[in-house]
Amino acid sequence: MTAAPNALAGTLRKFFGDHLPTIRGMSPHTIRSYRDSLALLLRFLAPTTGRPVATLDLPDVTVEHVVAFLQHVEQHRGVTATTRNVRLAAIHSFARFLAAQEPLSLDQAQRLLAIPFKRARPRPIAYFEYEEIAAVLASMDRSTRAGRRDYTLLAAMFNTGARVQEILDLRAGDLQLTKPYQVRLMGKGRKVRWCPLWPQTAQLLRTWCAERQLDLRSDATVFVNQRGLPLTRFGVRFILAKHVRHAAQQQPSLATKRLHPHSLRHSTAVHLLKSGVDLPTIAHWLGHASVNTTNRYVTVDLELKRKALARAAPLGTTRSSPTPWRRDASVLEWLEAL
Repeated sequence: MTAAPNALAGTLRKFFGDHLPTIRGMSPHTIRSYRDSLALLLRFLAPTTGRPVATLDLPDVTVEHVVAFLQHVEQHRGVTATTRNVRLAAIHSFARFLAAQEPLSLDQAQRLLAIPFKRARPRPIAYFEYEEIAAVLASMDRSTRAGRRDYTLLAAMFNTGARVQEILDLRAGDLQLTKPYQVRLMGKGRKVRWCPLWPQTAQLLRTWCAERQLDLRSDATVFVNQRGLPLTRFGVRFILAKHVRHAAQQQPSLATKRLHPHSLRHSTAVHLLKSGVDLPTIAHWLGHASVNTTNRYVTVDLELKRKALARAAPLGTTRSSPTPWRRDASVLEWLEAL
C-alpha cells in the first residue's frame, strides 16, 4: 500500500505542477532552475537529518538547515555568491507559496523569507573582441557536417545576442530567411522578440536548413547533436571551448580570457555599442526588460573609455583658475564662484 504524500511532498507537487507553470506562467527554463535548487536542498537535508529524501517533511526545512545548505553550495560545490543567491531565490519562492498553502507553516515561511541574499561582487564581463570571434569562426573546419553546424550556431549567436536557451529552443518556423531577414526568439518570461539577421547569417542558416532538409514552416529543432537530438547547454559550452582552444593558437588573447557561451551575448552588445547603436536599441535587441541592464556594457570596453578621454581636454586646459579668496566674500559666494 502506497503511503499518502506528507505536507512537504504535497506542497512541492502543487508548487511545480500548478503554481509555477499555470498561476505564475514561468518558463520551462525557470521551472527547471527552481527544480534543481530544491532537489539539491532535499539531497542535502537527507544526510543532515539522517532520514531518506522520501520521508522528509516541512519541519525539516528549517532556517538553520537552509543556511547550512547555502554555505555548503558555496564552500563544497565551489559556486559563486551569485549562484548561491539563485538557489535562495528558489527557496524564497517556495516559502511564499508555502505561506499561502499551509497557514500553520506561516511562521516557518516568514523565517525562510528573512534569510538575506548575499552581496555578490560583480565580475568583469567576459566578451570576445571582434577579431577574436572572427578567429574562432575562421578556425573551424567547415568541410565536416559538425563544423558547418558549429559555424552556423556561433555566427547566429553572435548576430542575435541570443541567450543559450533561446538558441537551443530555435525552431525552423522561427526563421524568416527572405527579406527582411529576421528570427523569432522566445526570451525570459516567454517574451517573444524578433531580431534582425545579417544577410550572411541568413545565408548560413538557409544552407544549414537545406542540408538538414528542414521545412521552414515546421517545428523542427534547428540545432541538433550528432545523434539528431536537440543540443544541450553543456553541448554548446563544449563546442565553444573546443574552438576557442583551437583559435587561441592564432589569437593568443583568447587563452587569457574566461569565456563561455554567454560571452557571445556580451560580445554582441559591445560590438553594437562600438558601432554607434544606442542603448535602448541594444536593450530591445537583447531582450532586456530595462535599459539599466544594458548600461553595464558602457563600462566594460576600454576603447570606449579611451575615446571618452580623448574628447575631454587635459587637466588644466579647460577650467579657469579658481576665483581668489576675498576677505569681504562669504564662504558660499566663494564656493559658487568656483
